[in-house]
Amino acid sequence: MDADGVEPTNNAAKRALRTAVLWRKGSYGTQSEGGARFAERLLTVTATCLQHGRSVLDYLTDACTAVQRRLPAPSLLPAPAAA
Repeated sequence: MDADGVEPTNNAAKRALRTAVLWRKGSYGTQSEGGARFAERLLTVTATCLQHGRSVLDYLTDACTAVQRRLPAPSLLPAPAAA
């Protein structure tokens, strides 16, 4: 609580999980192990893109294009800052 720049609550973590919790409540979850893996991965990509201020649609479009062209998937990590 005394460290500068560190939020004293876990509100950011709760906000990050809210979309996934609401999706699960509204859709009643998944019906298979594969569906669960797909949902958790898509929710992770969505949360990460939003956290970094990136377009989810642009990232998913780039990922699908990479698969079609047999290229590596685009990184979810933010680009390193120029020195």
